Amino acid sequence: MSLRGYGMRNYVRLDNFLNKRAQEIYPEPIGDLAVDITNKMIPEIFDFYKIKLNSNSKVLDIGCGDGFALEIFHDKGCVPLGVSFGEDAKKARERGFEIIESDMSFLDFDECFFDVIWCRHVLEHSVFPYFTLCEIYRFLKPGGIFYIEVPAPETSSAHETNPNHYSVFSKKMWESLISRSGLKVMRSNTISFRTEVGPDEYYAFDGKRE
Repeated sequence: MSLRGYGMRNYVRLDNFLNKRAQEIYPEPIGDLAVDITNKMIPEIFDFYKIKLNSNSKVLDIGCGDGFALEIFHDKGCVPLGVSFGEDAKKARERGFEIIESDMSFLDFDECFFDVIWCRHVLEHSVFPYFTLCEIYRFLKPGGIFYIEVPAPETSSAHETNPNHYSVFSKKMWESLISRSGLKVMRSNTISFRTEVGPDEYYAFDGKRE
């Protein structure tokens, strides 16, 4: 077998693997905590980085669900774009938003395209988050702003045991991967709260592409 044939065989195996993972996707309802965090963090990010949007601004919400955050971005003056799947994608389209159904690691955007990228509770679903982060860097404009939020490992909720969570890392590991991708972390925070089963945490990172 030629080296080219060997490489193609490996790509087929990877494609089959990703197709199986796609079958593990399921919609998760937006709870009060998600709404509260989103309502708090979007204005905070816009205020901290002095972001001004207009009809030509490009905002991407990776993992937009049914479009809740897209509504907020729209109200700030832009026409946002969302990435979602299945029933959530259908609901977001019914709200009038443009939605792409695609793996987050293989989004077909030009380099330096978006002004703002919102990525809340998505990267834990990536089987290769470093590559995903490098792609986010690729299509974020220089000076563009990102917000990334992920669940913490080993809390009472045991996020690492979720059947479609593949990358639930420590805070330092996430900071390292984000920085290695080329993005500059300006702030990192721990969001602490309680659930019915006990204390829980999320990690939040925001910054820019220089």
